[in-house]
Amino acid sequence: MSMRRLSLFLLALLASLSVRCQAAEAVPAWEGRPNIVFAFADDWGRYASAYAKLEPGGPSDIVSTPNFDKLAAKGVLFTQAYVNAPSCTPCRSSLLSGQYFWRTGRGAILQGAIWDTSIPSYPLLLEKSGYAIGHTYKVWSPGTPRDEPHGGKRTAFTSAGGQFNGFSQFLERSKDKKTAKQKLLDEVRGNFSSFLQTCKKDQPFCYWFGPTNCHRKWIKGSGRSHWGLNPDKLKGKIPKYLPDNEIVREDFCDYLGEAQAFDAGLGVLIDELEERGLSKNTIVVVSGDHGIPGIPRGKCNLYDLGTRVPLVVYWPGKTGEGLVVDDFVCLPDLAPTFLDAGGVAIPGVMTARSLSPVLEAKKSGLADPSRDHVILGRERHVAKARIGELPYPQRAIRTKDYLYIRNFKPERYPLGIAPGYGLAAKNATWPSFEKLRENTFVAFGDLDASPTKAWMLTNLDEPAVLKQVDLTMGLRPEEELFAVNGDPDHMMNLASDPKFAEVKAKLSSRLMKLLDDTGDPRVCGDGMQYDKPPFAGSSK
Repeated sequence: MSMRRLSLFLLALLASLSVRCQAAEAVPAWEGRPNIVFAFADDWGRYASAYAKLEPGGPSDIVSTPNFDKLAAKGVLFTQAYVNAPSCTPCRSSLLSGQYFWRTGRGAILQGAIWDTSIPSYPLLLEKSGYAIGHTYKVWSPGTPRDEPHGGKRTAFTSAGGQFNGFSQFLERSKDKKTAKQKLLDEVRGNFSSFLQTCKKDQPFCYWFGPTNCHRKWIKGSGRSHWGLNPDKLKGKIPKYLPDNEIVREDFCDYLGEAQAFDAGLGVLIDELEERGLSKNTIVVVSGDHGIPGIPRGKCNLYDLGTRVPLVVYWPGKTGEGLVVDDFVCLPDLAPTFLDAGGVAIPGVMTARSLSPVLEAKKSGLADPSRDHVILGRERHVAKARIGELPYPQRAIRTKDYLYIRNFKPERYPLGIAPGYGLAAKNATWPSFEKLRENTFVAFGDLDASPTKAWMLTNLDEPAVLKQVDLTMGLRPEEELFAVNGDPDHMMNLASDPKFAEVKAKLSSRLMKLLDDTGDPRVCGDGMQYDKPPFAGSSK
């Protein structure tokens, strides 16, 4: 071949490659990337009928969550999913950032939280890569600027309303309950639709559905009147550290009604995806930010009732159908998982691990043997629960067999102070039942006001109740250890039992090393960062 012909050939080849590159660049960056719908219920613990089938004998026996169950039948149901912190803002900070909550600055506390914009969050990373992002109802802290890790008001879609958050209250004010219920479900559809209408053609989207109806307060008796749930069927299914009486059973029952309301809203999202032909290219993930509020040992506690949550992942083409996975998962793992799905590089600062390998395994049981534990923790929840706005610092490690908890300040009350408690609790002058039921802050401010809380604190003359209050609201030792398989309600602390000394030592060492390796301020340096402003003493 002559030099001239070779030159012409090379020019033609380069021109051809140029055309191909231009054509490739003309293809939208989001080509083939899945949509993401994340339904995240405020204060919804591990209560779903799908779990009742696996583990009968608890409150889930009477709840019906057909839409959650539908996703579980088509996707993956996780049995060992936990939050990193059982308090809404630190939990959400860890989830959005894919890091342990203690690595998120003032995102580690509830009141006075401020988002550090130098911390990468998965929604904004997805948006930068071409995704449309949006949310309805709650994402992050109720502070200002609101929902900064998810775009704030700029990405909020509530044009159809926000009354779903007060589900039972709205129905109670309505003469026609059926019509009122449909109106709230139409609100969910309207808000979701308004978001979808803003997405460009073929643009992938990431949508967060975060109703707060499972948070207190809900209407007394609403579980029965709105959902046909019978509190009497909970007899014998209440945790052993609680009174199993009509007040407590009805309280649980009303909460389960709110879980069913959330599930009904989830059903609207699923239906809208199917009607628009989007379901085959949309990942749907459903969970909650911690356990039941207003119930001792639930929200704000590192026991299972506070940290163990529902989790289902439906990823068409990625997972097998109807799988039940026992790998230990902490919700921050969702951040790198969503980035993986969107083809976005996972920032090196993320301490969480993508669930993609677990989902790709397409098998039930244990997919990744290294996922044998989760790390849990807590600092400050309600600022005025304790004098000086001091936190109640805890860290824990949960494995298949044990729960080990380190309480760094055992001299402080875990749920806050209460007038007279610990001095002469049995004879203390307590607020009335009505005040305790309605006002969180009159006693034990880290425990939401509820009928359960009110009944327990106004019946301390009963020895059994006083013992339950001491167990759930009183001072705790520096170390707690529970053999969870034989003691699912964590009634027997084995930390001082010589037979379990080796187990305790190993779990303690493992926990403290991880905290040190990840720069937890509670164990690094002087360990007092969270006891000083702006974390304590002032929430301004």
